[in-house]
Amino acid sequence: MDLRDNTDTLTFLISDSARVLRAAFERRIIQAGLEVTPAEARTLLNVEILKDGRQLDIAARMGIEPMTVCAFLDKLQAAGLIERQPDPSDRRAKQVVLTPKSHDLIKRIRHELDRLIAQATDGLAEEDVAVFMRVLESVHDNLAMDTPQGLS
Repeated sequence: MDLRDNTDTLTFLISDSARVLRAAFERRIIQAGLEVTPAEARTLLNVEILKDGRQLDIAARMGIEPMTVCAFLDKLQAAGLIERQPDPSDRRAKQVVLTPKSHDLIKRIRHELDRLIAQATDGLAEEDVAVFMRVLESVHDNLAMDTPQGLS
């Protein structure tokens, strides 16, 4: 196999694995009957990770448009799972914060995510998973350096 074939294969494997992983996550969330859509579940997880992040930060982290995130946040707010609060560093902006009601749901989403990761890494040694994570982080970081701010 020449270098080009190897590069094409690597590109395909990374992108296709991400697609398959996302589809499996969506199926799990739907089948678990969590009363949120898979996109809303992803949004909640990103709100948790960003801790009081702004809508623009959440959209950038998810790789989607701010208006799309706004629609997800509207539904999550209507369900009492998040609140939008004034940002103390920018009075024009709002921070998105989790409500206590969201904690049990996030725990259930994380449980499904843990089961998915266990399925994805079935048969791999713990040290192989650790190496895989380090390699993916390096690939991500190498490519993110060339990405305009807010798009990675």
